[in-house]
Amino acid sequence: MDINWEKQAKERQKLYKQLLEKGNKNKILKALPELHDDAFSKIDCLDCARCCKNHSPRFKQPDIKRIAKVLRMKEGDLVQQYLKLDADGDYVTRTSPCPFLATDNTCNIYDDRPSDCRRYPYTDEDVLLKRVPLTLKNATVCPATYYVLERLIAAGY
Repeated sequence: MDINWEKQAKERQKLYKQLLEKGNKNKILKALPELHDDAFSKIDCLDCARCCKNHSPRFKQPDIKRIAKVLRMKEGDLVQQYLKLDADGDYVTRTSPCPFLATDNTCNIYDDRPSDCRRYPYTDEDVLLKRVPLTLKNATVCPATYYVLERLIAAGY
């Protein structure tokens, strides 16, 4: 991975936006699964955990119910202790890093983590194209997103 990927991701935001908005969407979608797998064959999330350290997933009601059960807590207590409502009306973590992130970058609720965590960074699905502002932000947080976008640009999509 490019040592200066974060800097380059910030500098190339306009180029990424152009790719995501004007690129051949069908070709991009077709290429994503392979690029996603390639990125994660080179990048170990446990070496990074920037997503868990800097951002919060949305905790949907099924996530809250499942996590509360695993932690043997009442749903209301889970919300009160760990979550807050954001400006969009979604439950997110009260603190950064995520309170479920362990010191070794593993997740204390990994098997029951929220859907947003399971899907992050959306590099193998159409969210990459449908939510351009999110993808642009993820490119500066997640090296896998940066990697996928760079490969799409290199391929001329």
